[in-house]
Amino acid sequence: MSDSNDLIAFIASMSGEGNLRVEENLGDGYVKLRVSEAERRQAKHDIQSVEDIVIEMLRNARDAGADRVYIATSKEEGVRTLLFLDNGSGVPVGMRERIFDARVTSKLETMKMDKWGVHGRGMALFSIKQNARSAEVLTSGPGLGSVFRVVVDCTSLKERVDQSTWPQAEKNDDGVFVCTRGPHNIVRTACEFALEELRGCDVFLGSPTEIASTLYNQARCELDASSLLFMDDETGLPVISRLGFAADASDFIQIASTLGIEISERTAHRILAGSIAPLRSVSARLLRERATPGERSMRQVDLERDRRGLKISKDDIASFSRAVEKDFNDLASRYYINLLGEPKVRVHKDKITVTFDLGKEE
Repeated sequence: MSDSNDLIAFIASMSGEGNLRVEENLGDGYVKLRVSEAERRQAKHDIQSVEDIVIEMLRNARDAGADRVYIATSKEEGVRTLLFLDNGSGVPVGMRERIFDARVTSKLETMKMDKWGVHGRGMALFSIKQNARSAEVLTSGPGLGSVFRVVVDCTSLKERVDQSTWPQAEKNDDGVFVCTRGPHNIVRTACEFALEELRGCDVFLGSPTEIASTLYNQARCELDASSLLFMDDETGLPVISRLGFAADASDFIQIASTLGIEISERTAHRILAGSIAPLRSVSARLLRERATPGERSMRQVDLERDRRGLKISKDDIASFSRAVEKDFNDLASRYYINLLGEPKVRVHKDKITVTFDLGKEE
């Protein structure tokens, strides 16, 4: 199928009067299609690699109305864990298990044709669960987006060995950017989707720590701080904004855990202090686009490379001093030393000097 006429023909074959395939209207925009035993068996073969899971989950988020999707990926002892966070329409509580049933999808008239074929929200989740060690909705809500976690045993479902190389983007004969070179890994899969949905759906890809930093920094830029004063907890916020509710490292760790992101106290302090830079979107990095003013405001100041003769406000120096002091505590606990007073921060021309006065523990 290659155009809208093919999509219309597909929908007609699925829902036409002579060949009614809708078995049940599940509500909340979902239907269950009739499924044969042969189709159930085929689902196991529809997903051939980890990269197939990634593209199907990205399409799922897009079809749920998301214009931002975050992929946090990690691998340990041959097991790949993938987190997909989005700002789409969300999954109602009653659908969080059923959405993984065979042939459950969004209503036929909302299906979309793209370069990978016909797709609707939820369409491939059954196949993904059949091939993964586990697949689940961690948290979601109507209008609040979703967090999906998929855990894959890479000894039974293959993935590319090289998962670090980025492709290049070049314009084809039609003047459209496409990916060239590089392995067909998770990175390239995310890039191909981002180019297909350019300006329509941004993708952010990184480690759980990098995604946590990106979510926090974006939320802090976008949330109205005054409105947070009247909220009892973060659950009323969209899932991608919830880390912005964190008041301290303890809050940050707890909220991140509900999103499937496990981080240490030290890492939480580093994110809150701004020492872990947020990610740029996949398309911005691939196309080497300049950062927007919002993105620039989230970036770290490169203290070592600034050659303008730094002038830093007293409030920012005080904040930096507190952040350094928090990070220092980890070192102090290992070497039995105490910090005597606050770190002294001195700014002079192209240098920032931090001095610690130390005292041995008794």
